[in-house]
Amino acid sequence: MSKILFNEHQRSLLERNPNVQSVSDRAIQYKPEFKIKAVQNYQDGKGPSQIFREAGFDLEMIGSKKAKSSLSRWKKSLDEHGEAGFFKERRGKGSTGRPSTKETSPEEKLKKAEARIQYLEAEVELLKKLEELERQAKRTH
Repeated sequence: MSKILFNEHQRSLLERNPNVQSVSDRAIQYKPEFKIKAVQNYQDGKGPSQIFREAGFDLEMIGSKKAKSSLSRWKKSLDEHGEAGFFKERRGKGSTGRPSTKETSPEEKLKKAEARIQYLEAEVELLKKLEELERQAKRTH
């Protein structure tokens, strides 16, 4: 997350840019079409600062390093997921997280399942004790 904080006036200016999807106090969400076009321009030899300036961004406002870091991230995303990756949300609840790099053996799966059962059983016991304590507290009052 950026250390730059956008004030209300700056957010308003950024939101008017046709390449911006949304703006918060700390972040700019760019439209997928802009990301694709920016990466293509970058691969054609244009510099990050030039691409962002031509797209109507004030580099003083958004930070001079923002253009380079964003393009680097977008290029990697384009290489990994293609253009469709820019149109699909891959963060948050819909994301499956970092995939495991190792295969788990049936024995390891069994150990994990047994540990989870043990944890859940302990949780149930704790809840039973809490309910009993609540009942005792009600009786004394």
